[in-house]
Amino acid sequence: MTEYDYEALGLVAGLEIHQQLDTATKLFCQCPTDLREPDAATRSFTRYLHPTRSELGELDDAAVEESMVEREFEYLAYDSTCLVEEDDEPPHELDDEALETVLEIAQLMDMNPVDQAHVMRKIVVDGSNTSGFQRSSLVATDGEIETSDGAVGIEDLMLEEESAQRVEETDDGVRYSLDRLGIPLVEIGTRPDISTPEQALEAAERIGMLLRSTGKVKRGLGTIRQDVNVSIEEGARVEIKGVQSLDDIDDIVHNEVGRQVELVAIRDELEERDASVGDTQDVTAVFEDTDSGVIQGALNSGGSVMAVPLYGFDGLVGREIAPDRRLGTEFSDHAKRHGAGGIFHTDELPAYGVTDEEVTALRDAVGADPEDAVAIVADETDIAANAIDAVADRAATALEGVPEETRGANDDGTTRYLRPLPGAARMYPETDVPPVEPDPSEVPEPELLTAKVERYQDEYDLGEGLAEQVAYGKYMPLFEDVVADGVDPTLAATTLESTLTELRRDDVPVEALTEEHITNVLGMVEDGDLPNEGVPDLLTELAEKPDQTAEAAAEDAGLGGADEDEVREAVVEVVERNESQVEDEGMQAFSGLMGECMGALRGKADGDLVSQLLREEIQKRA
Repeated sequence: MTEYDYEALGLVAGLEIHQQLDTATKLFCQCPTDLREPDAATRSFTRYLHPTRSELGELDDAAVEESMVEREFEYLAYDSTCLVEEDDEPPHELDDEALETVLEIAQLMDMNPVDQAHVMRKIVVDGSNTSGFQRSSLVATDGEIETSDGAVGIEDLMLEEESAQRVEETDDGVRYSLDRLGIPLVEIGTRPDISTPEQALEAAERIGMLLRSTGKVKRGLGTIRQDVNVSIEEGARVEIKGVQSLDDIDDIVHNEVGRQVELVAIRDELEERDASVGDTQDVTAVFEDTDSGVIQGALNSGGSVMAVPLYGFDGLVGREIAPDRRLGTEFSDHAKRHGAGGIFHTDELPAYGVTDEEVTALRDAVGADPEDAVAIVADETDIAANAIDAVADRAATALEGVPEETRGANDDGTTRYLRPLPGAARMYPETDVPPVEPDPSEVPEPELLTAKVERYQDEYDLGEGLAEQVAYGKYMPLFEDVVADGVDPTLAATTLESTLTELRRDDVPVEALTEEHITNVLGMVEDGDLPNEGVPDLLTELAEKPDQTAEAAAEDAGLGGADEDEVREAVVEVVERNESQVEDEGMQAFSGLMGECMGALRGKADGDLVSQLLREEIQKRA
């Protein structure tokens, strides 16, 4: 990995953290916030979305580019889907539970709540919202978190609605699921105080810890997303969307720095070469008899081959600017935004069925010399024309250096072009939702997870590892609830963090278990109706038949507590069956026989009682 002097390069970075809140209902309606499988949808409907003008009559560049490709958006609806989610009814008032949770988060970051929170509309025409905009409200400002490299300011705290979940691409457009649309989402934006990739990761981890400290945020894949804003002194601000894994943030920042460094170097080289971008033109005739499958497929469908000469670009279109990504990849990303499958360029040709003779003819057709490059797109005529224009525009920005833009995070730590940076024209007031006056006075400040770990050790006598697992785990709120109801803390902790993990590894469908199931099982142990050892078996029974109550499942599985006489009878039977081993080994036979006894009792008896009675029976015979 290339090392960079981030200070010398003038690295400036900031974060936007988006976290779903674990509320009972959605932000502007009373629908549940549970996610569904797409095959559970009961119906669907379609929409076409177009950008609207702001209050000042302006159109947002990002929305305009998004709308250039005509697409149909299909939405999967469920038995709980309401008219608000379909955008057939005005939104209701802001959800109180979501607002209270955001105020708790604001306290943890020393932020100042606004006097009055107004809901705004943010134009989004990629289909992720049925209305064509996302509703968002500023709740607090001017906070701060600490990192080992200094403080990072928190600029704003927003409460907004989550977008619809993208299910798949279709022949006509995109299919979305409405189960996620409208889930309350907190957006936390830092100031551009971050100066290294490592500090970016540490700041994100700190914010994540603070969010989880509330016990009121959703957990699991897709419930939290990180956006990163990155620039260097000679580069430009780039917003990187959708970093799913926290561990990828430092790699994303590092690779974006490298990309901008390379783009600046390419700019300087193009300037030395006095490079320029020529006019786009139709070069279909060059490839009439081509052996290239891609090009021939486009021509057989009545399409065209469009080209743009890039004077002075030879060797630079194929130059790597990030791991496995080249300047030509950037051009291709822009072409794909207009429906094309990609591009070919002379830095990589001849290849893909394109011959030397065709490359020479292509250069001749557009007036390109050996020091020049040529990019081509083969597709339906309209698509090819729009795509090659986009390639030409992106090549022109290469002459200037690093373009400001919004990019998407890839799994390998690199990024891809998404759209231009949005501007102020995408925001305007939401007139259907009245403003609210946040009142932080009655909102308790949550206990930090770091403090919980210490308290669990001191108050509940949990080991440091187990205490940390519980505090940072998704079952932390449930742990606190059951312990408050009198359940033994060690039993609760081991059940939630060890037993459930072991059952999951054994392919038990633990996702079918509800909090009520787990609470009732632990309550049975506390009431003496179930031994500790019966917990795994009862949870397994409930996971496989979740419609049962814990009591009914225990009875069906024969997991009720056995009295001392029943336990002694089972122990005696095991000892007598292994009489010769007991006579030969005495108390050394205890370990093997203990497992056999517990198996015979199948979770009906407490291990301490079984141990006591087994020792007594062995001593009698030894």
